[in-house]
Amino acid sequence: MTSPRLCRATLDRLPDGVAGLTYNPSQITAGIVHLGPGAFHRAHMARYVHALMSDGQAMDWGIVGAGLTPFDTGVRHALSPQDWLYTLVERDDDGATAQVVGSIVDLVAPDDTAVILEVIDKAAVRIVSLTVSENGYCLDANTRRLDRANPLVVTDLAGPRHPRSVIGLLVEAFRRRRDTGRPAFTALSCDNLPGNGSLLRAAVLDFAGLVDADLADWIAEHARFPATMVDRITPVTRPEDVAAMPGTWGLADAWPVICEPYSQWVIEDDFADGRPNWEDVGVQFTADVEPFERMKLRLLNASHLALASLGWLMGYRMVAEAMRDPRLARYIRALMQQELSPTLAADLPVDLTAYQDRLVQRFSNRTLRDTVERINTDASINLLLDPIRDRLAAGRPIRRLSLAVAAWIHRLALVDDDALALRHPLADELRSLAKAGGVDQSQLLARTDVFGDLSTNAAFLAAVTRWLSRKGVAGQAL
Repeated sequence: MTSPRLCRATLDRLPDGVAGLTYNPSQITAGIVHLGPGAFHRAHMARYVHALMSDGQAMDWGIVGAGLTPFDTGVRHALSPQDWLYTLVERDDDGATAQVVGSIVDLVAPDDTAVILEVIDKAAVRIVSLTVSENGYCLDANTRRLDRANPLVVTDLAGPRHPRSVIGLLVEAFRRRRDTGRPAFTALSCDNLPGNGSLLRAAVLDFAGLVDADLADWIAEHARFPATMVDRITPVTRPEDVAAMPGTWGLADAWPVICEPYSQWVIEDDFADGRPNWEDVGVQFTADVEPFERMKLRLLNASHLALASLGWLMGYRMVAEAMRDPRLARYIRALMQQELSPTLAADLPVDLTAYQDRLVQRFSNRTLRDTVERINTDASINLLLDPIRDRLAAGRPIRRLSLAVAAWIHRLALVDDDALALRHPLADELRSLAKAGGVDQSQLLARTDVFGDLSTNAAFLAAVTRWLSRKGVAGQAL
């Protein structure tokens, strides 16, 4: 028997075990435009909006996904025949659940951003959120402000009414709001960046100031850029996941999302024109996100990247298998306890030992089939460099952190597939330098556009070079 294809027409005959909708998706109106509607967004923000709708709330906070990349076009093609519905599968070693999520009402992924601007123009849209990775912010590696030499920025400054970058898009959307006398929206970053709200605000104001000083002043006064901390391990959906849906759940879905059961979202409560009542479904609102954000970026994201880089060198391709190697498990525990935790606030209202125990458990989740490739390709090296700066400023050793950096470089020199090397605007150039450098990676380490001030820090350079000079970086170090 052929499994039904997920869409509105099949909602009344979902298989047993798949949770359906308790609300009518045709009654949802859009209040959020999300830039970068990939798997994480659909496992996280879209899931929280769905939870509110399931409680009879937020029907005016539906989401329009807006993509700027070919990848987003693929998501649109997959979800359009499904009326933007998709299955969210949460699983760990104790079992799995599946539910249909209906909070997305449309998904646009045009070649021309004019279509996205028209969607943001709608009066009901009060939040523009984004998960576009660090590269989407067009930041200078040293100043962490707008990189005016970035090719996208240069192009957008020459023609700001027809933007191609995320920052240019936001500025043009704000200009339209100002010029038509309508309220500013909230720009809500959901990316794993320290101070993500402040970074986004600074980049937008820098760009706007170069285009129209009065516009920059209007944005600064009326718009809001709250900081957030987001957490949910969400691997890339694989063809095998799609193929397994009919046999496992009795439902055909062209692009389901697979994630862990754990989810956390902490948001600075500072919005320009209202927000959903996310606190009713577990979101924590606070005046200061930074302590939570730093804890997550340091203990989860930095450790994840260290594990993925070293694990890849040791032949592991799955995160869980790497975490279950006793040598890597000891290393990750020591990294978190001895080098990362000391960089956090002493009065953090969290049991750090329990938090680290849970991270080890989450990293060990075999059912997610999360790959080290995903983390190595997507995660920013700044996740390791930021705690290194703090450690060096305090005069503390960076033995384990510098090993992770050396592993990141060594992997970059060895990976054969360009597509798997690094998601970074300088990926090709950095990979070429790494391959040419061999043991001597001085040219790569001298790149201030990657390593910033650390490119001239003698202690950092010595520590990383010491690891690189050892044959078999990962195995001998552990």
